Amino acid sequence: MRFFTLLLGVLLPVLVAAETPDPDPWEGFNRKVFAFNETMDEYILRPVAKGYQYITPEPVDQSVSAFFSNLGDVVVIVNDLAQLKLGQAASDSARFLVNSTVGFFGIFDVASHIGLEKHDEDFGQTLGYWGVGTGPYLMLPFMGPSTVRDTSGMGISLVADTAYTELGENYAQQIGLYAINGIDTRADLIASEGLISGDRYTFIRSFYLQRREYLVNDGQTDDEWGDDDWDDESWDDDEWQEDEF
Repeated sequence: MRFFTLLLGVLLPVLVAAETPDPDPWEGFNRKVFAFNETMDEYILRPVAKGYQYITPEPVDQSVSAFFSNLGDVVVIVNDLAQLKLGQAASDSARFLVNSTVGFFGIFDVASHIGLEKHDEDFGQTLGYWGVGTGPYLMLPFMGPSTVRDTSGMGISLVADTAYTELGENYAQQIGLYAINGIDTRADLIASEGLISGDRYTFIRSFYLQRREYLVNDGQTDDEWGDDDWDDESWDDDEWQEDEF
């Protein structure tokens, strides 16, 4: 069953994620989901994140973020290999090994200080690397902005047991890991809220689609945004992938 689910995850975007003239044909549905997410954020997630930010010292907050970032490098390495980026896979493997040992399970990002660059790869990007079209834009409940291709990529990651939540021995622990990461991510985004201008839905959709194009094409984009605008040190794609807030 797991094999057939994985196979479906690969074939589904091939069948339906062709490039379309309108990137958001489901805008009516997407805006309703967006409004739901905004409500949940206003009354639940943002207040919790602000409380977390208030009681958590900055060094601890940075260590929590680094811990989950290190766990995410497992997915990066798998997708490095899937995209035949063998040199990058070796670098990311060394980064994961250093941070998991010397960095005490990723709590300290020692690898960056010795020149091992942080990369960003996922199954959605891998599908794009092999020519799968983006497909329509899709706003997911709680998860935020996505596309048909990226949603399929998330499904593949879950089926392949590469998600960090697999560290949990039961569903309660897995949900706990996801909740902690979500709260930490939302807290980190509070300082960036002022960057959103105009219609929030349109701004976030445009940002997400252009950012994903940049990542799939390894920094090569024909958009009016320059390469420097998408520098990984300035933007954390995981934050915008998991929360549009």
